Amino acid sequence: MVVHFDAPDPVYPLPPLNEIPDEDADKPKEAYKLTTRLNGFPPIIFGAATFSRIYNGLDHNSGVTPLRAARLALRYGMNVFDTAPFYGDSEIILGNALHALEPEFPRDSYTLISKVGRYATGFDYTPEAIENSIARSLRRLHTNYLDIVYLHDVEFVADEKLPRRGGNHVAALGEEREQYGLNEDQEGEIYTDKDHKILSAVKKLFELRDDRGVIKRVGISGFPLPTLLRLAILIQERLGKPVDLVMSYCHLTLQNSTLEQFKSAFGPRAGVKQVITASPIAMALLRPSPLQAHPAPLEIREAAKRAVQLSEEWDASGTGLPDLALQYTFARAREIGVPVATGLSTLEEVHASTKAWHDVDAEGLATKEEWVARVKSVQDVFKDVEMLDYSWATP
Repeated sequence: MVVHFDAPDPVYPLPPLNEIPDEDADKPKEAYKLTTRLNGFPPIIFGAATFSRIYNGLDHNSGVTPLRAARLALRYGMNVFDTAPFYGDSEIILGNALHALEPEFPRDSYTLISKVGRYATGFDYTPEAIENSIARSLRRLHTNYLDIVYLHDVEFVADEKLPRRGGNHVAALGEEREQYGLNEDQEGEIYTDKDHKILSAVKKLFELRDDRGVIKRVGISGFPLPTLLRLAILIQERLGKPVDLVMSYCHLTLQNSTLEQFKSAFGPRAGVKQVITASPIAMALLRPSPLQAHPAPLEIREAAKRAVQLSEEWDASGTGLPDLALQYTFARAREIGVPVATGLSTLEEVHASTKAWHDVDAEGLATKEEWVARVKSVQDVFKDVEMLDYSWATP
């Protein structure tokens, strides 16, 4: 697999900043500003995968909406942005926006997260590819350092070490820990050459952090929580130092909240300083129009459709379930101290996400009887088909 890191990038020119609209919609609502910090992070991380054709068309990505959305987020105090080379032209579009906004928001006023290892053409975890990938990300993002870099979607390259790929994996913390490679006497055990690829890649990221200073913090990202925990332990045991962060997605949602059980293991067992969750809507599963190729099994997808229908009883507009899903993730994330990365495309979405956090954080939404009943009714839909807290197999 070859990635041409030196290939010319697409161009997304922006008009002068003084020609870009800055209207009432571009201003934050004072009451919704993000003043809470979770271990130095804002509670909401701006997911910029949306700045790509994966989620939006060329007209959106080549216009000024991405800049306006990023600017509004910064004005709210949402000053961490998550992107990746795998997300099409996201790094280019986000980098152009932040570069143009430098007079109002200099580089040290925000945190940039990017990733290495996964690309549109496949995976490349070799040290040379990582070096070239970081250099390209720096160029695209108009910066000389990245605050955080994840090794992207590690389960595709590592040995997953899962006795079953789909299911509820909480038993990995208890009676089935040996099958998952999580016994204390298994710490540091390498199962296949695949694990060596992870160690080599993270070692390179540590070098770029500790010797070169172009990375400030190193993390790993992926889906299956037991695999992430095993690899984080392996890295600390074999390389003598821990990764700074771990990010998993779709594991703090109305359908699956097992991150709550796993989160407390990452620090004591692997030295991880921060866990981050992403995709509170479960990769659009909890929307009226989910992804056609969603990896969840049919039972979960059918249950999600029933949950959408159920939500129409309290909100006929179609936003009832995704709104509840976002509120739920924020409520649980607030409780366990985990920032939430969520994809945002427009001014409206930025306003809505900060309002949802305000409703949970300042208004005590999660303590209100009606809200609690709605959450239970949706979770019961998944529970009835034995799919609550079920993690689907990685495609």
